[in-house]
Amino acid sequence: MNKIWTPNNYKASNLFQFESFLSKNYNLNFLDYSEMHSWSINNLEEFWLSISEFFKIEFSKPYKYILKKDVPFYKTKWFNEAELSYVNHLLRYAKNNETAIIYQNEHSDVIDISWNSLLEKANEVRKKLISANISKGDVVAGYLLNHPDTIASFIAVNSLGAIWSCCSPDFGVESIVNRFDQLKPKVLLAHKSYSYNGKIFNQNKKIEELKSKLPSVEQMILFDSDFDDWNFSSTYWIDFDFISVEFNHPIWVLFSSGTTGKPKAITHSTGGILIEQYKSHSLHQNISEGDRFFWNTTTGWMMWNYAIGSLLCGAKLCLYDGAANFPDIGVQWRFAKSVKINHFGNGSPLFIASMKQNIKDVNNEDLNCIKTIGATGSPLSVEAFEWIQKKLPNAQIISLSGGTDICSAFIGGCTKLPVYSGFLQCNMLGASIEAWNENGESVELITGELVITEPLPSMPLFFWGDNDFKKYHDSYFNKNEGVWTHGDWIFIDKNKGILMQGRSDATLNRNGIRIGTSEIYSVLDKLKEVKDSLIIDLEINNSSKLILFIQTTSNLNNELKSKIHNLIKTKCSPRHTPNLIFSISQIPYTISGKKMEIPIKKILLGQKVTNVISKGAMKNPECIDEFIGIKNQYLKSLDQ
Repeated sequence: MNKIWTPNNYKASNLFQFESFLSKNYNLNFLDYSEMHSWSINNLEEFWLSISEFFKIEFSKPYKYILKKDVPFYKTKWFNEAELSYVNHLLRYAKNNETAIIYQNEHSDVIDISWNSLLEKANEVRKKLISANISKGDVVAGYLLNHPDTIASFIAVNSLGAIWSCCSPDFGVESIVNRFDQLKPKVLLAHKSYSYNGKIFNQNKKIEELKSKLPSVEQMILFDSDFDDWNFSSTYWIDFDFISVEFNHPIWVLFSSGTTGKPKAITHSTGGILIEQYKSHSLHQNISEGDRFFWNTTTGWMMWNYAIGSLLCGAKLCLYDGAANFPDIGVQWRFAKSVKINHFGNGSPLFIASMKQNIKDVNNEDLNCIKTIGATGSPLSVEAFEWIQKKLPNAQIISLSGGTDICSAFIGGCTKLPVYSGFLQCNMLGASIEAWNENGESVELITGELVITEPLPSMPLFFWGDNDFKKYHDSYFNKNEGVWTHGDWIFIDKNKGILMQGRSDATLNRNGIRIGTSEIYSVLDKLKEVKDSLIIDLEINNSSKLILFIQTTSNLNNELKSKIHNLIKTKCSPRHTPNLIFSISQIPYTISGKKMEIPIKKILLGQKVTNVISKGAMKNPECIDEFIGIKNQYLKSLDQ
C-alpha cells in the first residue's frame, strides 16, 4: 500500500493555524500530529476549551464547567448551563449579495442563490412556523429534497429553538411513519414532487397518507421543487432573529437505517454538534472561507447535516439533487467542473464505479479546482485510492469513518500527514480510538474491534423515547463495559493510518482466521467484470460457508469463477474463497448507501423478510426477491 500524497503546504492549513494558537495561548508545542492527538485525548477539558476559544464560540450564557466525565459516556456533562445558537454561528459569514448556495438538479442549469434570497425564504418559513405555534423544544419534521428550500427550512426551525428531523422522498410511507411517529412532530414540511433517474415522482398521495398516519401533525407546509416562489433578485437584508438554547438542547434527531427493525431515533445536542463540526470541518476537512463544498447526499442521510456545517466555515454550499449516475456516472464530476468545487464528497461506490469505467470526466485539467476528495459510506478500495490520486494528483483524499451515531467522523483527514492508499489518515482530535481484540486489549497491526475510550460532545444525548437509556446502552456499551463499541473492524498502523475492514458483525471467520468483508470487496474491485459484490458468512451444519453475490458486466462462467477464486486466494486468504458464487442483478443497499450484509445473512438463514427488512428504508428493495428466489437452491447445494 503506497504513499500517494504528501503534504505540500501545511502552513497554509487551518490545522497549522490551530497548532500556532495552542503554542501562543497554551504554551503547547508538538513534535508531530501523533503528539498533538495524544494531548487532545488525555486533556479533554483543555482541548475542547481550546476549540471553543479558537473558533470563538459565542455563549449567550456562560458555562459553569466544561466537562464532568462519567461512565457510561451518556452520563457525561458538557459545558454545563451554557446557552448558544447554532444558526447564529451558521450565519456568521452571511453577506449581502454574496452567494450562499450553488444548486443543480437533473433538469436545471446551475442556480446561484444569494444570502439575501436564502434568508428571505427562511423568514417566510419562520413566519409560517410561528403561526403554527412552533416554539423551543417542538419537533418539526421534513419529507424533503436536497434543495435550498430545505436549507431555508432548517434555518427557520433552528432559529426558533425547535428540533429538526428530516427524511428524503425516496423513503416509503411506512418507513417515514416508523420514524416520525416516535417524535410526534407538530408540523410536517414536504416537497410535492421530485425527480430521480430522469423520472418525475408525484408525492401528493404519499403526503396525504402521511397526514392521516401522523396525528400529531397540526399543520403542513408544502413546497414545489421549482423556484417560482423564490426571489432571486432580492437585495433586502434580514437580520435574522434566533433563540439561544442550552448546550445540551436537542438540535436534530437522526435515525438508524431501520432495515432490521424499528429505527433508533438518535438525538444530538446543539452545542455538541456545533463544536464538533467546527473541529471536523475546519481542522480535518480544511474548509476555509470562500471554498465551495459539495457532498452527494439526500436529506435522509447524516451527510446532509454534515454538509450544512461547511457554512460554519464560510464555504459556499453546493447541492446536487438527483441520481449520481443519471444520465451517466460523470454527471456530478461535470457539476464539480462547472461550479469549481474545492471539496468533492461522495459515497465510495461512485468512486469505484468511476474507476471501473475509467471515465474521462475525471482529469486534472478539468478538476484542478478540487483540493480534497471526501469518501464515506463504505471503505474505499486501494485501487480506487490510487486511480483517483493518479487522475487528480493535487487532491488530498480524505476518507471518513464515523456515522449517524455522532453525525461526524472519528477517523478522517489531516493536512500534516501523508495519504497511503487504502488507509484513513488519522484518529481525529479529541477522538480516543483503539482496536481491541477479543480479550479487551488494545492492539496494533492486528485487526480488532473499533472502540472509543473517552467521551465526545457529539455522542447522542439519548435515543428519543428511550427513557431508561436501555437501547442506548445496548447499542454501544453492552459488549465492552465502560467504552463505546462502534461495530466496525479496523487495523491500526501508526505509520500509515487506519484500515476499515467492514462491520465486525459481518466478519468472515474461517477456522479462527477472521478477515473483514471490505478486504474481499477491495480485491474484487480489481476485476472489470465485477461491478459490485456482497459476501456472506453462513454457519451451516456447524461449519462456515462463504456465499459471494456479484453484479457482473458479463456472464458468470467457470472462467470468471476461477479468476475470482484465484484472486481471493492469492490476495486475501486461501481459507476465504467462496463456496458458492451467484450472479445477481443488484447488490442491496440502504438509502444511505450501506451494503446490507446482515439482513441478507438473516434471510439466507431462513428468517422472514418482514422481520428482517423494511423495504421502505432501502435504495433498491426490488432486488430482495432475487435473493429469496435462489435461497432454496444454494441452501440445498451447501447441505450436499
